[in-house]
Amino acid sequence: MPRDVLTTKLAGFGTTIFAEMSALASSTGSINLGQGFPDTDGPSEVLDAAVDAIRSGVNQYPPGLGDPDLRRAIAEHQQRWYGLDVDPDTEVVVTAGATEALAGAMLGMLDTGDEVVLFEPMYDSYQAGIALAGATPVPVLLAPGGDGRWTFDPDALRTAVSPRTKLILLNTPHNPTGKVFDRSELELIAAVAIEHDLTVVTDEVYEHLVFHGSQHRPLATLPGMFERTLTISSGGKTFHTTGWKIGWMTGPAELVTAARLAKQYLTYVNGAPFQPATAVGLRLGDDYYDRLSAGLQTARDGLVDGLERAGFTTYRPEASYFVTVDIDSIGFEGDAMDFCRALPATAGVVAVPASAFYMNPEHGSHLVRFACCKRLDVIEAAVDQLVGAFR
Repeated sequence: MPRDVLTTKLAGFGTTIFAEMSALASSTGSINLGQGFPDTDGPSEVLDAAVDAIRSGVNQYPPGLGDPDLRRAIAEHQQRWYGLDVDPDTEVVVTAGATEALAGAMLGMLDTGDEVVLFEPMYDSYQAGIALAGATPVPVLLAPGGDGRWTFDPDALRTAVSPRTKLILLNTPHNPTGKVFDRSELELIAAVAIEHDLTVVTDEVYEHLVFHGSQHRPLATLPGMFERTLTISSGGKTFHTTGWKIGWMTGPAELVTAARLAKQYLTYVNGAPFQPATAVGLRLGDDYYDRLSAGLQTARDGLVDGLERAGFTTYRPEASYFVTVDIDSIGFEGDAMDFCRALPATAGVVAVPASAFYMNPEHGSHLVRFACCKRLDVIEAAVDQLVGAFR
């Protein structure tokens, strides 16, 4: 066996926490509130369009940039919801989910020694994508304030920028905290980017899963930011089709091209029959999007209320699939990983330790993430088991 097979760029990265916890759920028969995928199908119009595409012969490689009608639908979506004008022929590329778009952006824009400023906790692929590009992540801490809302220190953001900084990576609505960056926070990030002539890559996959009282604003809509922002999103969360892996990136042609040049050597193209189906989803009426967020908010509230009855301090999310709790509030002796590994035996439920989303795991050693993107009966069953175990 050759020595040192694994590249040093991925030293320290192992099996994702999602794989470990989903396997634990399967082996114990526990309710899986760990990995963020819904347990219901998406709208019938979208599913039927995929079946029609398959039966109509849309089963070979799509164009490298993506199906032309999907690219038009993405451009229409950006205009409809945010007033952003993008050219579907030069400023839109379809990707294998948002994850490939993010990897393409990191590999296409970063050189060895570059730095990327980003917020922690963070989606776990960010660090790996940056590492594969030979760059270095520089985290800015998000922490819950007295009102339960996650915030960051503006001075910490400014200090994180150095002469080696090339990118800011922004995830809003945010996974895992459910934070929606507000106008003042976005304006600060924009000011820092403009002052230091930085590119910003935004991950906005939860853009339509925002709850009452909050509003998602793409950073690209702020003055002076479209020309320096690559915006990434996908249809998986919005249409309950996470297995289709249809994502996209939009922005000025220069940024899109840089990410596309790397992306084309990853999967190149994918999901031919799912691309026209996703276009159908993007053109659904406002009533679909209203029902989507309202239904998820009901599930969120049921899970949060139940976790609080079980004795947890919870941080009610403003968006996304996830609810974070503080396990110190129930007097658990151990860290978040210990808690999650014991939880199936204790309560028949699986969650994910939030420490997995930090570069500095000690910041999340007492935090655990539960997914609320499940049927109400599943959430009710999980709540009953959690309350029974901890009260």
